[in-house]
Amino acid sequence: MKIAQIAPLFESVPPRLYGGTERVVHYLTEELVKQGHKVTLFASGDSITSAELVSCTPRALRLDADVRDSVPHQMLQLDKVRERADDFDVLHFHTDYLHFPLFRAEAGRTLTTLHGRQDLADHLPFYAHFAKMPLVSISDAQRAPLPRANFVATVYHGLPLDLHTPTFAPRGCYLAFLGRISPEKGPDRAIAIARAAGIPLKIAAKVDKADEAYFREVVAPILNGPGVEFIGEINESEKTEFLGQAAALLFPIDWPEPFGLVLIEAMACGTPVLAFRRGSVPEIVEDRRTGRVVSTMEEAVQAIPDVLALDRPSVRARFEERFSASRMATDYLSLYQKMARRRPGPEGEFSALAARSLSIAEPVGRVTAPRPQSEAN
Repeated sequence: MKIAQIAPLFESVPPRLYGGTERVVHYLTEELVKQGHKVTLFASGDSITSAELVSCTPRALRLDADVRDSVPHQMLQLDKVRERADDFDVLHFHTDYLHFPLFRAEAGRTLTTLHGRQDLADHLPFYAHFAKMPLVSISDAQRAPLPRANFVATVYHGLPLDLHTPTFAPRGCYLAFLGRISPEKGPDRAIAIARAAGIPLKIAAKVDKADEAYFREVVAPILNGPGVEFIGEINESEKTEFLGQAAALLFPIDWPEPFGLVLIEAMACGTPVLAFRRGSVPEIVEDRRTGRVVSTMEEAVQAIPDVLALDRPSVRARFEERFSASRMATDYLSLYQKMARRRPGPEGEFSALAARSLSIAEPVGRVTAPRPQSEAN
């Protein structure tokens, strides 16, 4: 198939440091190329890919000190996609909904994976207005606030199986917090849990400008106490050691997490997870199998011994069964092919894709059928 992947421009594909959406786009793109499809990636010019790269801005916007407004860059990207739209069987967008007005007439050829939270009131009338645009959620919980939106599937994220080498006998004897410093991610909760359990905590996280006040006023003052080490932002190659040597990952979120890529990164390392029951967590973490899912701070502290006792090879095995990049690509290919079969060709016949009988096995991951009008880095 001829597939366009349209990535956000804020980070490169893959990102140098933090960046969940762009990382997922990278894994999906590379797996599709590996499987023999012709993929074109619309992304920042500093991206690295096996696909054809269409540079839509010289470098990732977050790393470009000269960028003051992202919208012109995003508009230029969409215009480049529009100019080449007829070259592709599928236009797969990962850029939220900015393209909806421009590609409404091409709805049958577009697929939009929503990567962020969808529980904001502003979203409801927008998705209702663009009811024909096919959407993919990354968890059933993510789509719950939008019962009128046109969700055609839920596809869980996946990672390459060789990305992280699992560690079954960690020597670190610490709990890990990985991601971003912000109130909804709960680093202050992680510190409180670790100290209550009497286990050291290492925090590897970035601090966005929007969260500098929270870091300065809430997190920094409690970093100076015993048993907490703040490492800062780490890159992809450092994650294997950081997560693999940890006794467990703490994920004490206080927001409707759409997916939580760090959850499956930890599982890939064989590291169990202690996570709060918000958003996607009950779908991703299997309680008492790959981690513990709790609702309160008291439950979290009490659950620490259970988490540490979980079998790390089993955690890794469940990651391989549920969250591989090949499974993710297979799920998306199933959707692409269904879209192509339903789209009439220039003479009213089904597309060449359907005629070629490109059959694949039924997805082994989580792909759900559209829900009745009566579930969303």
